[in-house]
Amino acid sequence: MPSSVVRFCLAVLALGLFAGPAVAEEPRKIAILDIELLDTSLGGEMNGGKDKPELARVAMLGDMLRGYYRDLPAYTVVDTPEMRAQGQTHNLQSCGGCDVTIGRAGGADLVMTGVVQKVSNLILSITLYVRSTETGELVQMAGTDIRGNTDESWQHGMRWLARNRLHILPPK
Repeated sequence: MPSSVVRFCLAVLALGLFAGPAVAEEPRKIAILDIELLDTSLGGEMNGGKDKPELARVAMLGDMLRGYYRDLPAYTVVDTPEMRAQGQTHNLQSCGGCDVTIGRAGGADLVMTGVVQKVSNLILSITLYVRSTETGELVQMAGTDIRGNTDESWQHGMRWLARNRLHILPPK
């Protein structure tokens, strides 16, 4: 009996000695397309949903996301002017998978889109979608509601999503 235990231990040790170092995974390439604004508020109806401060805020959220992912060794952000231009010519939430096509053409493994829906100056929501460019499958969706239409409230909402839903920021 003891000899079989010794043989087993020697076999495990031998496997450990001959096993090569673990191969590091290649970083996943992610394309983060510009976040869109869907303004269903009364103000949005009156100005056509083109409020300059809010358009600046959706651009700010996209930049925040790209920055978060750039800081992660597990990801490489794919961000080209061509991809951004392509993304801006479509409604990415209802284009039948054009986001996947844009991401795939840019060499990304994953593509992220997002939308901020403004119901009023008090009630807004941020929703993010991550799809595989290989299959088109939705691999992650994250969303939160925010209160207040300020840079600070939008940034707080994005940080919360990054930390608690996307898990790309460390917990507090």
